[in-house]
Amino acid sequence: MSTNIDAAPAESFVTRGRLAFRRFRWGRPFWAGLFTIIAGLPIAYLPYANLTLGQLTIRMATTAGAGSLVIGILLVVLGLTIWFQPQARIFAGVAAILLSLVSLVVSNFGGFLVGFVFGMVGGGMSIAWVPGEPVASPADEADDTADREPPVPTPGTGSALASFGSTAPASGEGTGKGNQRAD
Repeated sequence: MSTNIDAAPAESFVTRGRLAFRRFRWGRPFWAGLFTIIAGLPIAYLPYANLTLGQLTIRMATTAGAGSLVIGILLVVLGLTIWFQPQARIFAGVAAILLSLVSLVVSNFGGFLVGFVFGMVGGGMSIAWVPGEPVASPADEADDTADREPPVPTPGTGSALASFGSTAPASGEGTGKGNQRAD
């Protein structure tokens, strides 16, 4: 009886799903979108919730319940936009921050500050996220460096003081403007 040792083990459905989710998560501001979605849930839900303590029922409904629902739904939609349209992340982040600020006034202090904090953090993370550079293989880098010329400094880049070829004037010497006396 012979066994085939060279055969690669088949990837399971769970492993393929986990790797696909990892690629999805790494290619976009995943946590920013998740925090923004989480922010919308308490903002939309709490104005319509009933809290029961024994025989006492407390209703959190306000006159701005419809506004809370709209803000909550918009935050969820912005979170999904951050996930599925990463090129619109800056707009979605700014909108999430603004809606979170508005929810302080409209929706029971921003869903009792839970939705407000998640919305601010998610919006800030969305604005700050930058897509990563693709990693080049060492063979590609060797080909690129052989054909490439050294970079030429471009005027207007780098330090503003680098364009001045001289040293600072000694004390007592005329520095130009402001030294003329009006007699």
